[in-house]
Amino acid sequence: MSEHAHTNYVKIWGILVVLLVVSVLGPLLGHPVVTLVTAFGIAVVKAYLVARNFMHINVEPRFVTYMMATVLVFMLLFFAGSSPDVMKAEGQGWKKPSWIAAQAHPPTEGEGHDH
Repeated sequence: MSEHAHTNYVKIWGILVVLLVVSVLGPLLGHPVVTLVTAFGIAVVKAYLVARNFMHINVEPRFVTYMMATVLVFMLLFFAGSSPDVMKAEGQGWKKPSWIAAQAHPPTEGEGHDH
């Protein structure tokens, strides 16, 4: 078993708390680009800190890092391939679910409700 440097867990925890506060305050500025950068950028940094310091990925054999990177790439490919179809609000052969249609046009007196 290889030796590795002692991690100051309280310091890492403090950094994670500060990043949490920044990620919560970012959307309050009301600017969409700042919100996206704040949310996703800080999420990546926090995930890296947790994986490196609490999961000790940096002391695992190299193939574990390669496997994690491969899984991440496949997850992003799946999202990129499926999101254009799934995230559409309309399209050919696409039926709007009844709960979405009900929000757009609330039922009036006498209309039936599907349960």
